[in-house]
Amino acid sequence: MQKHVPLYAEFIGTFAMVFCGTAAMAVNETTGGVAHEGIAITWGLIVMVMIYAFGEHSGAHFNPAVTVSFALAKRFPWKKVPQYITTQSIAAIAASLAVKGIIPTSDIIGATIPTIPHLSAFWLEGLLAFFLMLVILHISTGSKETGPVAGLTVGSVILLEAMFAGPLTNASMNPVRSLGPALVGNHWEPMWIYLTAPFAGMALAVVIFSIFNPKT
Repeated sequence: MQKHVPLYAEFIGTFAMVFCGTAAMAVNETTGGVAHEGIAITWGLIVMVMIYAFGEHSGAHFNPAVTVSFALAKRFPWKKVPQYITTQSIAAIAASLAVKGIIPTSDIIGATIPTIPHLSAFWLEGLLAFFLMLVILHISTGSKETGPVAGLTVGSVILLEAMFAGPLTNASMNPVRSLGPALVGNHWEPMWIYLTAPFAGMALAVVIFSIFNPKT
């Protein structure tokens, strides 16, 4: 039981993040009552509180690209990567099913659909993921996002990036955050962007971090 606690934490944290963030988008789609600023704030706040809730238990990755990047940085064992990614994926899909069930009038249910050319969207998503992971590497302890400033810092980065990049790519930075709505809502066309750019951007962040911090 105890050995599965990190996976339970990853499931709940990922579910809450995807559910609240995409539900805010679905509510705005159907009622116009949240607005772009409200969506960005929702994403930032839910990530912040979930990090404070589960950072000690699982590291509060909630993102396969973060998990893989911690492994690349030799802070997280590769043997645990598949179970983390599987848990995160199931949680994101479950969250999207919940959003669709609660807000059935939403067609998009928070899907990541770029409004700029796909190649531009790829580069933007890669940069967003790069900045996010660079911050995570600096404030995390090992592979865990813990401490008094971790949630506030990471949540603020996500809020900031969602605020300016949301209208362009929906500022995913997270493959399963995009996978859930795509699978449930059948929005697949630009999915290659969101399944590749976060991994590429965060892997680059690991390389850059190691240059400036060779002993960590």
